[in-house]
Amino acid sequence: MKIQITIPENDSKLIKQFLTSTKGTEFCSHGSLTMEKLSAMLLEEVALGVRCPGSWEGSNMITVLASHGYTF
Repeated sequence: MKIQITIPENDSKLIKQFLTSTKGTEFCSHGSLTMEKLSAMLLEEVALGVRCPGSWEGSNMITVLASHGYTF
């Protein structure tokens, strides 16, 4: 699936600042992050939270979403 999103310019600048300062290594699950890799990784974690609710990555993502009022 391919998606296109619009985010506020200020958020885009802050995310780019985060991506620039992130130091990916061969030990990172997705290598050096780009906006696309970051977006895909976050969506993968939501799927993991449904598929394997005991995983720390997936359960933490579900917790973040629950903090915004989205319950599963």
